[in-house]
Amino acid sequence: MLEKIKKVTLPVTSITSNTINKDIILLLYEDMLLGRHFEDMCAQMYYRGKMFGFVHLYNGQEAVSTGIIKALTANDYVCSTYRDHVHALSKGIEPKYIMAELFGKETGCSRGRGGSMHIFSAKHNFLGGFAFIGEGIPVAIGAAFQSVYKRQVLRDTNPLSVTACFFGDGTTNNGQFFECLNMSVLWKLPVIFVVENNQWAIGMAHHRSTSSPEIHKKAQAFGLPGIEVDGMDVLAVRNVAEQAVTRARTGEGPTLIEALTYRFRGHSLADPDELRSSQEKNAWMARDPIKRLRKHILDKKLSTQDCLNNIEANVKDCINDSVNFALSSPEPKLQDLTKYLFVENE
Repeated sequence: MLEKIKKVTLPVTSITSNTINKDIILLLYEDMLLGRHFEDMCAQMYYRGKMFGFVHLYNGQEAVSTGIIKALTANDYVCSTYRDHVHALSKGIEPKYIMAELFGKETGCSRGRGGSMHIFSAKHNFLGGFAFIGEGIPVAIGAAFQSVYKRQVLRDTNPLSVTACFFGDGTTNNGQFFECLNMSVLWKLPVIFVVENNQWAIGMAHHRSTSSPEIHKKAQAFGLPGIEVDGMDVLAVRNVAEQAVTRARTGEGPTLIEALTYRFRGHSLADPDELRSSQEKNAWMARDPIKRLRKHILDKKLSTQDCLNNIEANVKDCINDSVNFALSSPEPKLQDLTKYLFVENE
C-alpha cells in the first residue's frame, strides 16, 4: 500500500503569494472556517441521532470551495455533488437553513425533503447536490447553455452567467464527463469544470482506477484549457478560478481545473476509513488549508491573532445558532408528503 501511495505527488508546501487584498483574504479565511466548523458540527449531530442517511463531510477540501465560489458573483451558478454542504455555504446559503435541511425540517432549504445530498436554493443559483456521481455535470451544461441562449437569442445585454461544476476524481472515468466536455467546447459554454481530486473514490485509490491519473490533461482531447492547482492553497485556487471566470464570462469557453486535495474524514460518516494509511493521512493533514492561510496572514501581518480568533468565535456562534434553529424548527406535516413533487395550481 505505501509503495503505491508514494506515486501521489504532493503540491508545493508554501502558500501562493499574490495581490489579493487583506479584506478578501480575511473573507476567504472566514468562509473556510465556516465550512470546517459546520462539518464538525454535522458529525456531532449525526452521531447524536439528529441526522439520518448518508452524510459526506468536506473537511480538508475547503480551499477548493472557497477559492472557486468566492470568485463568482451572485448571478453565477454552482452545481455540486453529494458532498455539498460547504459548496452551499460558500454560495451564500445561510447555515441555519442547511442545518435544518440536514435535520429534515420544514425550514430547510429543500423543505426537509432533500437531506444531506440534495441541498438546493434557486435564490442563490445553487443547482443542487446529486446522490450519484456525474449527475450534476449535464445540469451544469444546461445552466451554462441558457446563459448563452439568453445572450444570443433573447438579446440579453447582461454579462454571461458562469457555472461552476464540482465533481470528484472518480467521476472523470464516467461518460457524462467526456460528453459534456466535448459539448461545452463545441458551444463555447461559460462553464468551469472543477475536479476535486481528493485521491480516493470511496475506497478506490485514484491512481488505480484510471489509465491517465493526471486528470487535467484529459482536457487536451477536447481543446479546452486543463489546469492543475494545489487544492490545499486557497490563494492558488482563487488565482486560477479568476482566470477561468474571466475566460468564461468573455465568451471564450470552458476550463477544466484539477484541484489536488484530500478529505480528512472517511468517505461518509458511516465509513470507518480503514483503507487509507496513517502516513498518507498525516502527510496531507500537515498541509491543512486553514492553518496554512492563518500562518500566511500572520506572517504577512495582514491581521492580528486577536482578529482571527474573533472571526473563529463568531463562526462558532453562527454554527451553534444554526443548530438551535434546526432543533426548534417544525417537522414536515404528514399531509404534505407529496407536496413539491408537482407544480401546484395557484
